[in-house]
Amino acid sequence: MTAPIRLTKPTIAVLDVLMAATDDNPAWGLSICQDADLGSGTVYPILDRLLRVGWVESCEETGPHPGRPARRYYELTGNGRAAAQAALSARRNRMRMWAPVQGGAQP
Repeated sequence: MTAPIRLTKPTIAVLDVLMAATDDNPAWGLSICQDADLGSGTVYPILDRLLRVGWVESCEETGPHPGRPARRYYELTGNGRAAAQAALSARRNRMRMWAPVQGGAQP
């Protein structure tokens, strides 16, 4: 069994970018770095972990790409999207539990 994904802030940022990707606007390496505001040394290890646990799949660009290397596109799998949504929802619930009460607590 694979170890669960740790939802660090960088991992959450990458998942947010992947969840927002569409067929018309797919996520690829440099675009994920830019959209998540993270460096490649942070993003690519996260993508590698997500690939290993089956949350993400990747494929190389097949169309013409003159003057640059082919892009590698990343997409959440069906199970990956469900697992990411569940993990992010559980994390939000835990964070809400620890959030300070607005306006001060009344005993």
